[in-house]
Amino acid sequence: MSSSAISRDDVAHLASLARIDLSDDELDRLGAELPAILEHVKVVQQVAGDDVPPMSHPIPVANVFRADVPRPGLTPQEALAGAPESEEQRFLVPQILGEE
Repeated sequence: MSSSAISRDDVAHLASLARIDLSDDELDRLGAELPAILEHVKVVQQVAGDDVPPMSHPIPVANVFRADVPRPGLTPQEALAGAPESEEQRFLVPQILGEE
């Protein structure tokens, strides 16, 4: 793209495609700024050539999760040991919605 300004109508069309509401001042300003932005994008696109593999991270990522192995959990009595109140092996909490 050349370094000349992009027309206001083109900027308005791009904004509508992107579903962005722009003021009149923003349309005028972006018409002058978009060519420079596009030139910068061109430079970035040239950096990654065919010899550079696409990647999502600059360093290899390994799964750090432990194996999903079942193991014994708490008994109901152990789980409820610190509860202020319990009833029938469940936490007992105050009623907040007035339901019965």
